[in-house]
Amino acid sequence: MIQTKGERIFTGFSAVVMVLLTVFAFVPFILILVASFTDESALIRDGYSFFPDKLSLDAYAYMVSSASTFLRSYGVSFLVTILGTAGGLLISSMLAYPMSRKDFKYRNALAFIVFFTMLFSGGIVPSYIMWTKYLHIKDTLAALIVPNLLTNGFYVLLIRNYYQNNVPAELTEAAQIDGASEMRTFFRIMLPLSVPVMATVGLFMGLAYWNDWINALYFITKPEYYGIQNMLIRLMNNIQFLKSGQASSVLGAGTVELPSTAIRMAMAVIGILPIVIVLPFLQKYLTKGVVIGAVKG
Repeated sequence: MIQTKGERIFTGFSAVVMVLLTVFAFVPFILILVASFTDESALIRDGYSFFPDKLSLDAYAYMVSSASTFLRSYGVSFLVTILGTAGGLLISSMLAYPMSRKDFKYRNALAFIVFFTMLFSGGIVPSYIMWTKYLHIKDTLAALIVPNLLTNGFYVLLIRNYYQNNVPAELTEAAQIDGASEMRTFFRIMLPLSVPVMATVGLFMGLAYWNDWINALYFITKPEYYGIQNMLIRLMNNIQFLKSGQASSVLGAGTVELPSTAIRMAMAVIGILPIVIVLPFLQKYLTKGVVIGAVKG
């Protein structure tokens, strides 16, 4: 197809804008990465720079000294993210399925209940009492998984819209004629045909679970159940204490100077690294799932 002069100008301008946006998006990550390898004294003296005067591995060396703790925290975060995302996708998709069926009598009432949860919540104190006093999830891995399983009705509505607009009703009708149960229809027809929206919602859920630290703050008192985010916060608090005047009075004047600024950057690199690795594999589904699931209906 031959483009007109105006179309070529628009295409070139769009390409330049996208390149600039990409550069602006990557620059902060590059700066964080460089800062994590910068000597602490150079960071304090010169501030953040893409070309530091002196490089250092002190921040990562300090973190390696606690390698066993970090590996355990990484394991907790991966386990919670995988189980939470899988459970959230299953529950959200199974809730969205009857809402997408026009022959389901209570579909509108169910949609109202889901939408209501997007506007109102019981609050922190009632939720804490329910989870700890009645469901007894305190200091368990369930405390990091269960509270987030159905915290966003938007995901349910996104999957419902996808079912309604992209899975022909004739397929479910044919399955019913062939004698398939609703569960068989859901697992054999609906789920395989909804890969884009499931990948999109799964990415959002996975990010939420990976970055979550609030649940551990509320429900976890045992460090062995800390995920990577809470472990990094705890490490940062320990460093701030060691560098404070209170620590000096307790430990003496010989308190070791720790690269606290560089460690913050190293923490950011460690925390975001798994997401950076996984995101490219799901990128092709992201736009398609959001546009198809949200625009129509």
